[in-house]
Amino acid sequence: MTDTRLTALVQSLPATVPFVGPETQERTRNAPFRARLGANENVFGPSPKAIEAMAKSAADIWQYGDPENYDLRHALAEHHAIDPDKIVVGEGIDGLLGYLVRLFVTAGDAVVTSFGAYPTLNYHASGFGAVIHTVPYKNDYEDIDALISKAHDVNAKLIYIANPDNPMGSWHDGQTLRRALEKIPAGALLILDEAYIECAPTGTSPEIDINDPRLLRMRTFSKAYGLAGARVGYAMGAPDLISAFNKVRNHFGMNRCAQIGALAALEDQDWLTQTVAQISQSRQRITDIAHANDLTPLASATNFVTIDCRRDGIFAKNVLGHLTEQGVFIRMPLVAPQNRCIRISCGNLEDLNIFADALPKALRSAI
Repeated sequence: MTDTRLTALVQSLPATVPFVGPETQERTRNAPFRARLGANENVFGPSPKAIEAMAKSAADIWQYGDPENYDLRHALAEHHAIDPDKIVVGEGIDGLLGYLVRLFVTAGDAVVTSFGAYPTLNYHASGFGAVIHTVPYKNDYEDIDALISKAHDVNAKLIYIANPDNPMGSWHDGQTLRRALEKIPAGALLILDEAYIECAPTGTSPEIDINDPRLLRMRTFSKAYGLAGARVGYAMGAPDLISAFNKVRNHFGMNRCAQIGALAALEDQDWLTQTVAQISQSRQRITDIAHANDLTPLASATNFVTIDCRRDGIFAKNVLGHLTEQGVFIRMPLVAPQNRCIRISCGNLEDLNIFADALPKALRSAI
């Protein structure tokens, strides 16, 4: 089949893959990675209760998942002390961002984000013809004032902020975000991506009325809950906004076992607390490794640590390449000046020992 019947917009887009997975790189290398520290997965894994629940549900996989996500939505509603009609469940935050863009964006509409921020929103927005406007980071933080100023300048429909941020690991306190919401343009929607919020200090998530139509919060089971492969995310917002997702979402898009696993994971808050403690310990270990190699670890409220290699992007990319050659999978920011850094996901002791051994060799080879 030729592309002659594709839309003009789609024909104009590159065949972009936002994330080259470790599996792709392993096929290229013709060898597995020894340490998988690049995708911000939770190596400590999901609750054993979630694993057990999913295993028990496997025999019923011939059934579709509940298209209403009833049990999970109601459990999340109780967890967050809000009504179930203010929650929509989807195929990870990435999937929900796709639905959101479809709801709001037509050709020529403006979307505002940080230059070098998490790329999935841009990927979806470009597919619907949006004009993406970016502002640079400020001292490795998303520049909230600049984002809002740009949104006013371009009459943006959507403003995207990840808090805590990926790829830098930085974060703003909730009061800063609450004040920012009061400054956004009329008619704009602030998308607050809180994928890493369980790893962040108390007070990072802003206390804002869930009925405020200017804000949509997104959360996931992929990070602290350890269910990245299950693809379960959710958004919280005003009922009218949430109900609009039902006009475009894939009603049978949720995997039945994933729904059951997420519900069991949510109910095991003791495991979550233990996991967050392990993530904190792992962050400290990565920090220590960075210091031991005369590098600068950035403060992080996520399950990864971004390390400043103290040179330019070429050097950091060389470091990444030499780590890859040694079987260590990591990633790095792609935009200057953040591309002077490499990004290391939290790992277990074995993973980080491998990284600690490989890093000085990679630094020497990168010069």
